[in-house]
Amino acid sequence: MTAVETALKTTVWTAVCTVDDLAPERGAAALLGTDQVALFRLVDGRLLAVQQHDPFSDAYVISRGIVGSRFVDEVEVPTVASPMYKQVFDLTTGRCLDVAGKTPARDLPPDLRTWPVRVRDGLVEVGS
Repeated sequence: MTAVETALKTTVWTAVCTVDDLAPERGAAALLGTDQVALFRLVDGRLLAVQQHDPFSDAYVISRGIVGSRFVDEVEVPTVASPMYKQVFDLTTGRCLDVAGKTPARDLPPDLRTWPVRVRDGLVEVGS
């Protein structure tokens, strides 16, 4: 068994909405325990989840950001730009790609946390 298979078996999955509830290229916020998660459905069908909390503005707004893409190391990655100060984050890794001249609030790390996402019987499930 690989490390990925082991991690997936121990993951607790929580249903948060149906696939049809998520509009392509738009974010939606969901509550996962005490964590606010920003869910994104891409035009290619992928579903990605990052933290809703913007570390630069200290506001829970990432799901309201603008979805796009950037080339990182010659690979195109899906991104979201924060609606507050326009920092750009890689939706697959959570890494901040452009700090837009700002520093994170309260000495927070600049990157977003990510969660695994899957679809079962039409329900979007987020792992924790």
